[in-house]
Amino acid sequence: MIVAHVAAAEATSTLWTLVNGRAAVLFGVLGGVSLALMARSALRSGDPRDRAALRRRVAVRAGLLIVLGVVLAAVSTGPMVILAVYGVEFLLVLPLLFAGARTLTATASVWAVAGPLLSFALRSVLPGPTTADGGTILGGVLQASDLTSGAGLVRAVDVLLLSGAYPVLTWMPFLLLGMAIGRLDLRAAAGRLLAGGLVGATIGYGGSWLAVDVLGGRQALLGSVAPVADRLGMPPEAALEILGSSSYGTVATTTPAWLLVAAPHSGSPFDVVGAAGVAVAVLGLCLLVARAVPALLVPLAATGSLALTVYAGHIVVLTLAGGAPETSPWAVTAVFCAIAVLFAAGWRGLAGRGPLEQVVHVLSARAGGAR
Repeated sequence: MIVAHVAAAEATSTLWTLVNGRAAVLFGVLGGVSLALMARSALRSGDPRDRAALRRRVAVRAGLLIVLGVVLAAVSTGPMVILAVYGVEFLLVLPLLFAGARTLTATASVWAVAGPLLSFALRSVLPGPTTADGGTILGGVLQASDLTSGAGLVRAVDVLLLSGAYPVLTWMPFLLLGMAIGRLDLRAAAGRLLAGGLVGATIGYGGSWLAVDVLGGRQALLGSVAPVADRLGMPPEAALEILGSSSYGTVATTTPAWLLVAAPHSGSPFDVVGAAGVAVAVLGLCLLVARAVPALLVPLAATGSLALTVYAGHIVVLTLAGGAPETSPWAVTAVFCAIAVLFAAGWRGLAGRGPLEQVVHVLSARAGGAR
């Protein structure tokens, strides 16, 4: 996500294109894995008190993520902060916190298709979210101002669940999939995760290509963008290339053919399946590398253990720097990543948990009444 945010000036480059959208999906899948790992002890014990305590801990973590997400969104000068949506998803998934891998996989699979279709249907008939002065919101995340009025609360619900940059309706499959993966013996499943992820990515992106470029979806899309192309004075093909290269969390509702694209952040069924497949493949590959050359991933493991601190830190640093760099973005991105890894490794070695991770741990442990 650091690459996606810091190197935004290189939005046409191959590397940025590869991480755009898919980095956030990987973040979501890993969140589900984390929840599953947290639940292992309570699952083994079978004690209802342990399960109730864990649910309270997760609920407190969810609330803290929502608060931190609102705070970071208030200071962010560019990146759309995902944490509030993350928190809402943690709350929604509480009933499935101890579900089995098959149940979680089935739920994620159905949601990956049904969620985007329901989103399209609802957005086709409901008015989209607007700002206080009537402007149209493209993407967007929960803002503090949304919590100060009735109209703001309506916008908040819409942005969080339906029309935002990370709408719960199309992002829940990633968390559920991660929880299903976390139920497995990860080291033993590494090869299957890599293979299954590649299959999912092929189905998602290959299926979109087949539907759009072979089976005629492109013609419907060109007809949909023709009015925009006329206003901009460009060919429909050029307008489609621009409008279809990325999205702000949802697809347009001018034609159902938009559900056939697999653009990053589009939230179409093909995008959800393809991006989830990439995330699973990356996870499987990292597990294989960790098994073969464990020392190679030690610095990255330290960074992962401080994921919340590093994520919040890079948002704050970008804000203090005035946004993503326009000159030498790859060099700046490399420096960002190096500092993040070195900081995390040093902090992990000296203090253990990251500062934000420690706050979340202490408050959630108190709520859970750890015994």
